[in-house]
Amino acid sequence: MKVNNIPYLTIRMEGASVFMVEQNKLPFEFSIFEAKNYRETCRAIKTMITRGAGAIGAAGGFAMAQAFLEAEHHAEKTSLPEKAKEEIRQTRPTAQNLFYAIQRVYDAGKNRGVEAALQEAQKIAEENIEEGRTIGIYGRKLIKNGMKVMTHCNAGWLGFVDYGTAVAVIHLAKAEGKEFFVWADETRPRSQGARLTAWELVNAGIAHAIVPDNAGAWLMEKGEVDLIIVGADRIAANGDTANKIGTYEKAIVAKHFNIPFYVAAPRSTFDMTCPNGSFIPIEQRSEDEVHYQTGPDAVGTMHTIRVTAPGSKAINPAFDVTPAALITGIITEKGIVKPETKAIEALFHRK
Repeated sequence: MKVNNIPYLTIRMEGASVFMVEQNKLPFEFSIFEAKNYRETCRAIKTMITRGAGAIGAAGGFAMAQAFLEAEHHAEKTSLPEKAKEEIRQTRPTAQNLFYAIQRVYDAGKNRGVEAALQEAQKIAEENIEEGRTIGIYGRKLIKNGMKVMTHCNAGWLGFVDYGTAVAVIHLAKAEGKEFFVWADETRPRSQGARLTAWELVNAGIAHAIVPDNAGAWLMEKGEVDLIIVGADRIAANGDTANKIGTYEKAIVAKHFNIPFYVAAPRSTFDMTCPNGSFIPIEQRSEDEVHYQTGPDAVGTMHTIRVTAPGSKAINPAFDVTPAALITGIITEKGIVKPETKAIEALFHRK
């Protein structure tokens, strides 16, 4: 992805530091956050400086590699990686890519040493880029000229090391010369659609509009949505899919109006030890995310203000689970598959 004609990765590691796009400041300010140790990378994951399934996975892998680096000069040399592993796992409990990356880097470091851990973390990041690109290639055929495509949350470049998943499909369809329109769900309470997806679409010159979360059914009823593509944070063995809160509602309405509903995700997002969506842990975040919003005033000074009734409580589940029966297909780096156990199992045997 280019910003002001300069290419950037969402997240990368150089030396002992992890550098990532500071997503909490977007779309009003573009800056890079440096995490100098694994605890700072953990904080970046937890506070959503970096977010999105692939980016979280890469961050988790890099944090694990940082822990092995730190252990070289630490009194707890043998126990620090194990301790760090559990700390990193606790940052975002729903995101399967996080656990996948942590385990790969941990195993590499334990079995072959710190250099192996660093190499494995970098390999995961490189795989993430290629997965996003290939998902975009397989998925772009779904978008036809003149279509109106809806997406939810951010599953673009910012959610992966590069390319993304759902929005990668949109980016590559645009690069192919197709003309279409995108509805970007605002995605309260963190407004990833309104702040991040929309920012990416502006940069890419893709025609779009931001949609209030509760306007989706109205648009579908009016015939203004031809296709819905979303990302995923964890996919169970039967195809049930956890994604940003509000995805389930869109899938229900799409089914009612017979609108194709696709999930875009790499194989690293599948949890084959999880038989169905009822076993997926749902992260519960601070109610302050519901109560407060942050943005700039007329001169660009950032302010955080309360937008709900003082004295009220709030709940803030970060994800919901869309049953496989509501999903038309899953776009992976190995092709598009039906959300069924046999098809998903076969996916892991494809070269």
